[in-house]
Amino acid sequence: MNRLKSIQSTLGRWFAAPWYPLAFSLYPGLALLSVNVGQIEAGAGVRVLLGSLAFGLLLFSFFGLILRQVHRAAFLATLWMALFFYYGHVYNLLQEKYPDFNSTPWLLSLWGVLMILSVAWATRPKLKIANLAVSLNVVTLGLVLMSGGQVLFGSTAGNGHRAAAEFAPVQALNPPEGQALPDVYYFILDSYTRADLLQSAYGYDNSAFLKALEKRGFYVAECSQANYTRTELSLGSSLNMLYLQDLDSRFTSESEARGRLWDSLKHSAVRYNFESLGYQTVGYATGFAWNELRDADHFYSPPPLSSGLSEFEGLFLRTTLARYAEDLGWVDDDAIMAQEYRDRFNTVFDSLDGLSRNPAPTFAYIHLISPHPPFVFGPDGQPTDPSKFWNEKRLYPSDLYRQGYTDQMTFLNGKMLDAIDTILKNSDTPPIIILQGDHGPWLQPKLQHMFILNAYYLPGHNDELYPNVSPVNTFRLIFDDYFGGDYPLLKDISYYSPVPKLYQFSELPNPCEK
Repeated sequence: MNRLKSIQSTLGRWFAAPWYPLAFSLYPGLALLSVNVGQIEAGAGVRVLLGSLAFGLLLFSFFGLILRQVHRAAFLATLWMALFFYYGHVYNLLQEKYPDFNSTPWLLSLWGVLMILSVAWATRPKLKIANLAVSLNVVTLGLVLMSGGQVLFGSTAGNGHRAAAEFAPVQALNPPEGQALPDVYYFILDSYTRADLLQSAYGYDNSAFLKALEKRGFYVAECSQANYTRTELSLGSSLNMLYLQDLDSRFTSESEARGRLWDSLKHSAVRYNFESLGYQTVGYATGFAWNELRDADHFYSPPPLSSGLSEFEGLFLRTTLARYAEDLGWVDDDAIMAQEYRDRFNTVFDSLDGLSRNPAPTFAYIHLISPHPPFVFGPDGQPTDPSKFWNEKRLYPSDLYRQGYTDQMTFLNGKMLDAIDTILKNSDTPPIIILQGDHGPWLQPKLQHMFILNAYYLPGHNDELYPNVSPVNTFRLIFDDYFGGDYPLLKDISYYSPVPKLYQFSELPNPCEK
């Protein structure tokens, strides 16, 4: 009983102390991270949290020195932090509701008035602020624990050697005895479309690149279409060799949940099969946590903070009063974002020489966010300013999109040919190489949005491919031809679905299907 009373007394004293400003300083960063945890790796928030904590401590100390009353200093510091951290959210709401109204001078004036009023309120002699400490400590601690728990559970990585989807078609494979296992390179070239659409929509002749692929032994499926219209749907299907409608019973037309889809993408049937065969898995940073195999045997990522500030840190600053740092020339969010994309792109191609010399059989999942926006490369690889391709509302006019898309594609084509030559030169056993778009370009009708590049290097097995082969059958063919699998081909179908009803599918035709 005495021990219980001692614990209660200790907790009472601890919660009576005004430490809530420090807890509150952590909450805005954790809340933003929890909302984006599927898109952003949790580690990206470390500097934001440390910086916010330092800011809260500095503000608390500053008011403590001025007011000489710890409880009033804590209360006023918390009020000012709330104004600082949530300014950008209010600004964004006003811009969304009144896009043609310049709210900056009015909002800054209002915030100045609120800061003055908060000082007047917090310093009122009759206000018994000390009595609020316990309640504010409990509330802020609860907010931190709630958002921190969401980050923790949302970013926890599971065991890589498993198939996440309910009906993932895994098999016990039996490759021919004594046959060397080929390395497998699965390149996703985001938003890369077919030659016919490039010609008709953009006046871009891609024949030289396709002929160069064919000269190297590739089969180019000239009538291929994506199975789905969005990246996560397309890859969830191709990496599980099954249509999503049949992959998991939770992918229903009324569902908007994406966590299960992301899990089935990262822990797919394809990955499970290769790991079961003794393959080492290889993943690359994409900037989208839901699409990164961070628990792979080898994970490649550019050096952290090579551009000085991460994308998440830039996003966080824009939700605060510090959003004007860019206007003052202290921070250039677009330049930071562009460098992050260039660094991830270059990391892929810088690693391929060493990767292709690895004697162990490898399955490399390589998702390049190119020629997809942002447009950060010119046709010769020169860095470009991505903001030059969008308007004041950060939307892409069709002419600027066409220029950025085709320029970036030209550079990507050259890099891909060099990479293929490196892989082929370093491979003792002929490898398997797939170049595949996940969907077509933006600003196109929904049918044309399905047109994709789909090219295969399958030595000795190209004759089993056909013009309209789609991604859902890619690894069905490969596992059957190379590893003794039993995967009958599925009908090649394209499904469109709107946002946010990701699983509300309607079938689209293939106009060039024979």
